[in-house]
Amino acid sequence: MTNRFSLTRRTLLGTGALGLGVATFGRSIPMAHAQTSVSLQLSWLHSSQFAGSYIALDRGWWADAGLDVALLPGGPNAPVEPPVVAGTALMGISAADYTAAAVEEGAPFKILGVAMQKNPFVVASLPDNPVNEPADLVGKRIGMALANTPVLQALCTLNGVDINGIEIVPTQYSAQPLLAGEVDCLLCWETDLPVAMAIQGIESLTMLMADHGYAVHSQTYIATEDSLANRRPELVKLMAGEVRGWDTYQTDTDAAAQLTLDMFPDAGLDLETQKLQAARQVPLMFSELTNANGFGWWTDEAVAENIETLGLLGRTVTADLWDRSILEEVYGA
Repeated sequence: MTNRFSLTRRTLLGTGALGLGVATFGRSIPMAHAQTSVSLQLSWLHSSQFAGSYIALDRGWWADAGLDVALLPGGPNAPVEPPVVAGTALMGISAADYTAAAVEEGAPFKILGVAMQKNPFVVASLPDNPVNEPADLVGKRIGMALANTPVLQALCTLNGVDINGIEIVPTQYSAQPLLAGEVDCLLCWETDLPVAMAIQGIESLTMLMADHGYAVHSQTYIATEDSLANRRPELVKLMAGEVRGWDTYQTDTDAAAQLTLDMFPDAGLDLETQKLQAARQVPLMFSELTNANGFGWWTDEAVAENIETLGLLGRTVTADLWDRSILEEVYGA
């Protein structure tokens, strides 16, 4: 990792396509614009999970483009979809399964970008009793929230595993049941409980469910059809800032973690934990596909895989839920 942020080729392409200012040594020369206030609704509390957005705000790239952007924190009592539907937030960060559920209820959403190319769900285990593939779950006790049973069932169906051979143990979202021997593995995110164990010096193994057919786009950007029709310039500028921020993020995740603490000193965040979380996000968010096409991109094949997995989760969606037109404008297509 370098010691300072730098611009990637994709960043420069995105910047050039949208006139977000003239790049010079990682910052941009401010340009005179009337400021339009917009909000981006985050899916959770402030942390390095959203550090690309913090970089865009800190560097003034949205301001250069004429946007006064507010980043609204989410949380257990702050779902993403309602403020986006109500127009309180122009865009939100959600996930394909949540968006699919909202669309089934009549919400007019489109997915405009995909931050996490791989879903972050993993099965975490310890080296002396590993879960390396779905078949290893048979005979194991898995600690998880009962609400995630459809997730486990989908993984089993995709891999020909009988879920009845797995003992589901309801647990709080903590590594303690695994460390105490109460369960053999945990259903969790790659970027949280395994990180918490690593910070304690405890080695764990993670089986990324996305590597075994579980395809559900996560940390997705959503907006309403009305906003797409009537507020497209703001959406393009907002997404362009995200692209530039996340491209910069991957060049130095330690600096991104430090910025997170600097911007939110009262959030109770630990720097080393944030550094590790930030680093572990990179392989989930960036790939050969994003290197070739840009941050947030997806393929028609990925959409087909999402539709299959969402069907196993009880959600019926069609390919037109995904709309690439904003990203195409960002990248000058």
